[in-house]
Amino acid sequence: MKFGTKAIHAGLEPDSATGAIMTPIYQTSTYIQDGIGNHKGFEYSRTGNPTRQALESNLAAIENGKYGACFGSGLAAIDCVIKMLNPGDEVISTNDLYGGSYRIFKTIFEKYGIKFHFVDMLDIENISKVVNNQTKLIWVETPTNPMMNIIDIEAVSKIAKSNDAMLAVDNTFATPYLQTPLDLGADIVMHSVTKYLGGHSDVVMGALICNDDKIADEMYRIQNSSGAVTAPMDSFLVLRGIKTLHVRLQRHCENGEKIARWLNDQPKVDKVYWPGFESHTNHDIAKRQMRGFGGMISFTLVGNQIEDAKQIVKSTHLFSLAESLGGVESLIGHPATMTHASIPKEEREKSGVVDSLIRLSVGIEDADDLIADLEKAMA
Repeated sequence: MKFGTKAIHAGLEPDSATGAIMTPIYQTSTYIQDGIGNHKGFEYSRTGNPTRQALESNLAAIENGKYGACFGSGLAAIDCVIKMLNPGDEVISTNDLYGGSYRIFKTIFEKYGIKFHFVDMLDIENISKVVNNQTKLIWVETPTNPMMNIIDIEAVSKIAKSNDAMLAVDNTFATPYLQTPLDLGADIVMHSVTKYLGGHSDVVMGALICNDDKIADEMYRIQNSSGAVTAPMDSFLVLRGIKTLHVRLQRHCENGEKIARWLNDQPKVDKVYWPGFESHTNHDIAKRQMRGFGGMISFTLVGNQIEDAKQIVKSTHLFSLAESLGGVESLIGHPATMTHASIPKEEREKSGVVDSLIRLSVGIEDADDLIADLEKAMA
């Protein structure tokens, strides 16, 4: 079954009671039992809900996985993965990652005795330099947020497996339409479902997908025990969003390429970070492990002045100044003061998040209108 068909049909069945083609919103907290332990598969909606279960099955299918679990946010999903570890365990993470991921690693879990190493994974030998017997997890973002770096999932998987460590991949920017990390050797795939999977800026949600039975058992145990689950209405909205994921991503990619190439020709722009350029570091890896280059772009300005960046991001009209990404509408942001403000300036700039860096989430509007909007703002 090809992706577009899976997005619409996989894991889903018409409602058995009414024949409704859309999965109903089971807005209920509990379920009547015929006797003690004699129920219809559901007891309490923290543990399981039919609408959420349909979404979890659908997400697993489009990621080529067996098991899916949904959470109240992307960070709640990350929280679940780190809770699989024990004090004394070590995690190797890319040094260029979402600020919220860095914050939960450093300010929440580090004090419980889990050690985090942040390394430049563009050269995977940097991973080999710090991996040791205590390494239990390697955390990868690719493309990274916001520098759009590409990390070789297959190569990192070999390091993880040879050291008996799990590999988790944040696949938020690529989505399963462009990249399926489980097929490349990852053990866990994480999504901020808030972004492209929901696609309409109306849901906050996270998800984990895996194939391993033991990892799945832990994933569901923590999901139920910690209780950071998503609501039935949100699950319904994401099920609806996924049905157009492949159509939306095609347009995101088309618009992203047009705008990246336009930015690359602008005299006020210093560097453009988009993995579709042949000059982009690890472009060959992007071509190999992705089926397109997405709609996320970052760029810096000549002179690297924060005032110039702030002026541009507040002067656009079609590009809305806002947190988040992946919706049908275009967004513009300033990572140093918004999404990555929780990372210390010195650490931030080591990975390229400088004062003039601007990040674009290119939507599905007409590309010519978006270019005109940027051109006016930059003037």
